[in-house]
Amino acid sequence: MFCRKLKALSYPEAEQFDHTDQRQLRSAALWLEEQKIRHYAAGDRGPLRDLQAEQWSEAFSRYLTDLSAPVSAADEAGSLDWLLGRAVRLAYGDNLKKYQSAQVNGTAGQPQTVKAPSQNPLDNLDFNSAEFVSGVERLARLLNLPCHPDHLVTLQAVSGLICQRLNKQALADPDLVVVKGTPFPLQDADLGFDTGDPVLNQAAKVLRLLHIRDLRALQTAINEALVAVQGLVADPRTDTRLGKVGK
Repeated sequence: MFCRKLKALSYPEAEQFDHTDQRQLRSAALWLEEQKIRHYAAGDRGPLRDLQAEQWSEAFSRYLTDLSAPVSAADEAGSLDWLLGRAVRLAYGDNLKKYQSAQVNGTAGQPQTVKAPSQNPLDNLDFNSAEFVSGVERLARLLNLPCHPDHLVTLQAVSGLICQRLNKQALADPDLVVVKGTPFPLQDADLGFDTGDPVLNQAAKVLRLLHIRDLRALQTAINEALVAVQGLVADPRTDTRLGKVGK
């Protein structure tokens, strides 16, 4: 999950990295701050450098807050992935000419390709730039959507909401998309099994309901396909010109 980004950042232990190991996770977070992000001054990184301290988690939580990270320190994998994404963006910005040159000239040993200029302005966007990521996050907050550690996932959610709820037909008649009826009592829903963790149980209930919704949509599509096929095979046409009277 993290190996590719760590390799891109030249992390010394990228191949052997295990984010479930607290020592490795803390070391990676410290390395990202000291070598790539550098949000704190060198003298202010003391709490993060003391990897064995009991207060390290609190220091890491403050660090994420100072970075305005959309993830919590309790989500260790998510917070590390967000830090890696930020570090990659900063590394790209620091060496912008180098990477742009690599994109134009191609890699060694490979033939150069000449691309025709695109008339689509979206083709000229840098989808990993700090400005683009910040714009996606602002748009998500405007639509009251939570931000995912991967800004492209957030952008996909924004696109889905706009296409479903803010299209011309929906704006002209909001009743077409506004959910009606009694809210489903999620707290009283029967999961069918117990994970032993109340929070995990709630997440499993949500995933189960989403799965049921997808199954219903699939069944509806299947029914529509069956009706369309029946309309073709259940209406035979007779060519009377081929008929004969008598022997």
